[in-house]
Parts: sequence; structure tokens; C-alpha cells
Amino acid sequence: MKKEIRLILAILLSIPFAGFSQRTDTLVKKLDSLNKKTEAAGGQTNIINPKHYNENTNLNFKTYFVLLGSDLKQEFTKPFHMTGKDWGKFAKWAVVFGAVALSDEPIQKFSIRLLDNNPGLQHVSDYVTRFGASYEFYTLAGFGAYGIIFKSNKMKTTTLLATQAYITGGALESILKYISGRTRPSVYGSTLEAEPNFLGPFAPTAKDANGKNIYSSFPSGHTTVAFAAATVFAKEYNNTPIVPIIAYSAATLVGLSRIAENVHWASDVLTGATVGYLAGMEVVNNYHRFMRLRQPKKGIVSFTMQPFYGKLLPEVVYNFR
Repeated sequence: MKKEIRLILAILLSIPFAGFSQRTDTLVKKLDSLNKKTEAAGGQTNIINPKHYNENTNLNFKTYFVLLGSDLKQEFTKPFHMTGKDWGKFAKWAVVFGAVALSDEPIQKFSIRLLDNNPGLQHVSDYVTRFGASYEFYTLAGFGAYGIIFKSNKMKTTTLLATQAYITGGALESILKYISGRTRPSVYGSTLEAEPNFLGPFAPTAKDANGKNIYSSFPSGHTTVAFAAATVFAKEYNNTPIVPIIAYSAATLVGLSRIAENVHWASDVLTGATVGYLAGMEVVNNYHRFMRLRQPKKGIVSFTMQPFYGKLLPEVVYNFR
């Protein structure tokens, strides 16, 4: 299943970048030009009223991949466009990551002891962890079917955005896994006598008993895609408080299950949650920039008097906004 997902991901990623060679007046360029524009309050305001998800803002095959390509481009080039404020946030996150990383071994040992003494909890963890992989496909398919059956443009669009976040988050975590080459805790068994190592991009290729690359621990892929999709639903339905609670709770349980399964360190899960959240936010904001472009322009009719050969004549002016 993992290999199939990677293959699908590779195929999908090969499609959208063709759009970046388009002329300056294309949707890709317009989205780029809107990337830095924010409201007066300093942040982008996203309108989530259901009536704004209509025939003008629906995603078709072309716009889906144009937006996906824009998501990927903006995410991968973000480090080259970070502001001082962005670096300040990153520094704060790095402090938190460092504190969690120092606790990786004791957290992992506690988790192993807890599950050894609670077989039922192990069964629950086994089930929950699948919602960061194959079960997530079924969940998204269910939401999509709901949107189609009940003719909810908002649900259909949100589900499509969640798949974009899944792909974008998956692409980011795949690159980070390759660059970091971190050893999975399962390699050390239940004793965890060795330190979790970062071997870098030249780490050897080796599989564990479950067929997973033992040097691909950082970050947690299951957690990344779970938080990516959860963020989309949480933001698109943030006017219904229970939705963000359910979405982020489910994603958090997936992350905890990866620690319980002894396949990821706590700092892997923290990083996966962060990457997934950022990917989800990028997808949501990018779509709402697209939505602004697609909203019909409103015209304003005004009447003025203009001099014409010594006489004042009425003039009608029609302005678009």
C-alpha cells in the first residue's frame, strides 16, 4: 500500500508543474501575485459561507491541479521567502522541538511499558494508526460521497482541498525523510539502548520486519497527512466549533499511535503535526485567494456632470470593483 501511495504521489506531482510556464495573466501567476496580500488586520480573511462555494469557485480537473501545483511551489519555496517574523516563529518552534527531542527516549520507553501492560490499548492503537494511511482514503471518500449525494458544494470542495493537503504534506515529509535519514525506534527493540541518530541523505537502505525503511523516521508521515487533512476541515468549518475539535483530536490520536506502535519518536510526531498543519493552511489560503479571483465583479453606477464646450452635461460612469 505504501509503495502504491508513493507511486500515485509521484505521478500527481509530475502534472501540475507544467503550469508554471504559462503566461503572466494565467491563474498560477495571479495566485502568486496575491500570495503576499493580506487584509488590514495583518492576516488573510477567508470567507467560508456556503454560498461562496458555487459554480464560479468549484474545482474542475484543470483548476484542481493548477492549485495543487501552486500549493507545492509555495510550500517548497517558502524557506527562501521567510521574513524576520517567520524566522522568529521558527526559532520558538525549534526550542520546543529541542525539548521534545531530549525526551524522546524516556517517552518511548514509557510508551512501550504502557502497551506491554495493556494489550487492549495496543489493539486500539493498531486501529487508530490506520487513519493516517489507508483508512484516511476511505474517510475522505465518504465525505466526498456525502457532498455529491446531498449536493453540498462546500463539502465536495473541502474534501478535494483535503486531498491536496494530503499530497502536499506527503511530498514535504518525503523530502524531509530523505534529507534526515533518522533511525526508527523499532530498530532498537524494547530496550532502546541506542540514541536516535540522524544519518542524513546518504543513510543506507534497509527494511524492518514490517517492510518500512528503518532510516525514515523523521518526520512521521501518518501524522503529517492526518494533520494536513484535519487542518483543511477545521479551517473550512471553523464556524462549527465541534469540527475543529474532532478533526484535531483524531489527528492527535494518529500521532500518539505512531509512538505507541514504536515506529516514531515523539519529536517525529511533533514535526509531522507541524508540517501537516502548515501544508493544510497553505492549501486553504491558496483556495480562498482563488475564490476571490473567481467571485463575480460588482459594478457601481455613478452620475456626474462634466463640462463640454462650455456646457455642463450629465455623464454616467460604470466602475467594476
